[in-house]
Amino acid sequence: MNELELDIIDLQLLDALQHDASISNQALAEKVHVSPPTCLRRIKRLRELGLIEGQVALLSSDALARLQGFGLTALVEVSLERQGAEALDAFEALVIASEHVQQCWRVSPGPDFVLVVYAHDMPAYLALAHRLFTSQANVRNVKAYFATKRSKFVTRIPIQKGPHLTHVQ
Repeated sequence: MNELELDIIDLQLLDALQHDASISNQALAEKVHVSPPTCLRRIKRLRELGLIEGQVALLSSDALARLQGFGLTALVEVSLERQGAEALDAFEALVIASEHVQQCWRVSPGPDFVLVVYAHDMPAYLALAHRLFTSQANVRNVKAYFATKRSKFVTRIPIQKGPHLTHVQ
């Protein structure tokens, strides 16, 4: 198999791991109808191709809130004064270095960035906002939306298993 080709087994592995990455190799192999050594070899290859970036534990924000408090999740739009490549890269490097920035998206049209930010409380958010936005001369506008309820949160990417997807581009 060419290193850039994906077959139905690869796609089934990617899909299954998105549902439960803690599944044992034995159970995963059974699920996709291959031997355990074949399963391990294929997963190693998918990692090497960069299709599997990592494996993490998804924490329950509600359960954790009972121990640490609910915290604040904010969706933040940021527009910069200057949008040259160097200015965009500099701002992006600043925000991705913050552990409180969970996601950073460059977007178009509209603001230059949309961030998902977590802070333990409003004073912590204000300190973060000052550090990332107010003290930066190139930040023109910031608009924050504070989440009041999370109705859906998934990390899964739908996998198309038809004949139209056979090569990684």
